Amino acid sequence: MNHGPGRAPDRLTCLPVDGVGEVRDGDDLAALLSSAVDLADGDVLVVTSKVVSKAEGRVLQSKREEALADETDRTVARRGRTSIVRTHHGLVMAAAGIDASNTDAGTVVLLPRDPDASARRLREALATRLGRNVAVLVTDTAGRAWRTGQTDIAIGAAGIDPLHDYAGRTDPHGNELAVTLPAVADELAAAADLVKRKLDRRPAAVVRGLAGLVLAAGEHGPGASALVRGEDQDMFGLGSREAVLSALQADDPRGFGAACSPVELVAQLSALATGPAVVRVEDDVVVARLAGTEREQGTDDARLRAAGFALGWRVDPAPEDRSLRFRPSTP
Repeated sequence: MNHGPGRAPDRLTCLPVDGVGEVRDGDDLAALLSSAVDLADGDVLVVTSKVVSKAEGRVLQSKREEALADETDRTVARRGRTSIVRTHHGLVMAAAGIDASNTDAGTVVLLPRDPDASARRLREALATRLGRNVAVLVTDTAGRAWRTGQTDIAIGAAGIDPLHDYAGRTDPHGNELAVTLPAVADELAAAADLVKRKLDRRPAAVVRGLAGLVLAAGEHGPGASALVRGEDQDMFGLGSREAVLSALQADDPRGFGAACSPVELVAQLSALATGPAVVRVEDDVVVARLAGTEREQGTDDARLRAAGFALGWRVDPAPEDRSLRFRPSTP
């Protein structure tokens, strides 16, 4: 049963989990955690991805840079040695979430292969072992594009809806809420990190007081993958420098999101043309007919191709009449 957003709790308690010790490949993580903490029905168990990965054998004898390529779907931004990438999970993180801390020298820890599946397995194992109905979050640390510092986020979830949709509800002033969608799983991950800390060897914490959010036994919810914004809706799929380079190279449309409307494309291309040009919609194709001097046409050809690509449109093979014919790309 989806309890959904309701009255805020009067009290919320975050309890650190001590005594788990070093986790190795093949360890029974449910057994280690259940022996270290007394769980109650309705608890939310928040576990760092690192111990989940260690138990699942996601530790490599490698340098971070060497492992990065296999964990990367595409690069979002790069500054010096820092790479922000989109992983195969859809997560956008520095170095694909690969961690070289709190692991043996010369090794790195990769993210779990399927964090939602990891959360579900752990929840089911705890229910079998303890007979308790708890939610499980698998978390990792991530930066924010517009703010300095990092916070923990949920990359795996089971037994809880990671998002609470308030759309259609009204506030105390009678205003209808339209886009209010709290990322509850991320809020819980950040709250739990306040008691886990980074240097205290506490791989888990329990958030108590939110039993109304925990789904019925056997009902896992959509998982933390519901928090991943689809590439077609991503307005910031590339860094500013990378967006310019990618548009000029016309190499991969995914970082630019869904195609803009034909009307917007016509307006943008018309404004960018340096020489005489006629841009209009013809049978679902946006056609830009270039005129002026040969130099003006060459400049406009390059400018409009790059702009069209950045706006989610591809150019058909060049016709002989110096026109550009744009069709929507599919990110």
